[in-house]
Amino acid sequence: VQLQASGGGLVQAGGSQRLSCAASGGTFGHMALGWFRQAPGQERELVASISGSATSTMYIDSVKGRFTISRDNFKKTAYLQMNALKPEDTAVYFCAADLDSNWWSYQRDAHAYDYWGQGTLVTVSS
Repeated sequence: VQLQASGGGLVQAGGSQRLSCAASGGTFGHMALGWFRQAPGQERELVASISGSATSTMYIDSVKGRFTISRDNFKKTAYLQMNALKPEDTAVYFCAADLDSNWWSYQRDAHAYDYWGQGTLVTVSS
């Protein structure tokens, strides 16, 4: 399985950005997907996750109401729509896939993810 994240860039505070994660290989619809981020000098953190069925999602508190995770299983692509961006959202964003999750479950455990994309940098200016 290969994951390719894209869509990062420079955006002003309050603006929006949409990240994409294109997958190849594997059975995309059976994978739980997650978006992670890592800010300079900080540990990588899970931002959001979505089940293979796209019926279950989770978000960390700091992005609830601002970020939306989604997926298109026909296009084998996941998305992270980010609105009302803040400078503290500045980070390298990674997508990851868990091949062993239940079809209806997202995945909170970062150690459960099997495959990772290369990361895309999002910079939010104040």
